Amino acid sequence: MFSGMHYVYQVYKARSFSKAAQQLFISQPALSASVKKIEERIGYPIFDRSSKPLSITECGAKYIAAIEEIMAVEQEFTDYLNEWQEAHVGSLTIGGTSLFSALVLPPIMARFSALYPNICLTLEEASTGKLEEKLQKGEIDVLIDNDELDDRVVERQLFFQEYLLLAVPEHYPINQELVEYQLSLNQIRSRFEVEEAPIIPLELFQQEAFILQKADNDTGRRARKICRQAAFEPKVLLEVDQQLTAYMITASGMGISFVGNLLILGLPTSHSVIYYKVGTDYARRNVYAYWKRGRYVSRAMAEFLSMMKPAR
Repeated sequence: MFSGMHYVYQVYKARSFSKAAQQLFISQPALSASVKKIEERIGYPIFDRSSKPLSITECGAKYIAAIEEIMAVEQEFTDYLNEWQEAHVGSLTIGGTSLFSALVLPPIMARFSALYPNICLTLEEASTGKLEEKLQKGEIDVLIDNDELDDRVVERQLFFQEYLLLAVPEHYPINQELVEYQLSLNQIRSRFEVEEAPIIPLELFQQEAFILQKADNDTGRRARKICRQAAFEPKVLLEVDQQLTAYMITASGMGISFVGNLLILGLPTSHSVIYYKVGTDYARRNVYAYWKRGRYVSRAMAEFLSMMKPAR
């Protein structure tokens, strides 16, 4: 019943027989015939050929779910063999949002590739929600994120701790009255100096316009909680998807944002933004390496995770 399942899965992913045939390097009639034979063995159609793009039937959805379970078992056994062969061959797929993909993962991946040149290393960049879905499907091995994922379905390892800071356009007049609270880049580089820095009375900014990430984003949720702890609702001028976008709008002089020290230190030095420490637990968060709970951890994956352990 599952002989030829990879043909069915490729059609499902491509949502087209013609595209799937090109990707599989076979003719479309041959692919269609192979899928038809499988449908005949099942006794029900897998695809609704009347819809555009191609969709799957209720029975087809169950068949695809079964294929994904089989592929996960196959991948787990492959991982076992790779471990047995001392990580001389294999693959590892790392997932991260644009921030971590651009500023955190490249140096770690470079070090790993130098040590294990025969391991095929891939980077998947997407939103946290999409990456979590890929993690559960086995499409990525490790996810780097600052969101708190469900411990019932994932395991995790602490990577590092991040601070959210208040970013204010340099030209705002209020900055002239708050010089003693302002953080230098050298202070931001030092965890100790950030912890020892004076806390800005956030209510001083309650009449200013804010650029916040959307409320379904961890930074966006935390920003709103930080303002509520200071007894005000932020005046949101713009809602954006990415932390980098919020920062760049602040740098252009348009509004105040909350940004992490990771982003600040990863970008070229800007004199158009002033930074302040926010005094609440919501401003401190952990960044984790996540992997699917119960999955086999190959030696290659274990070595990659070991490179991500925080310095003691």
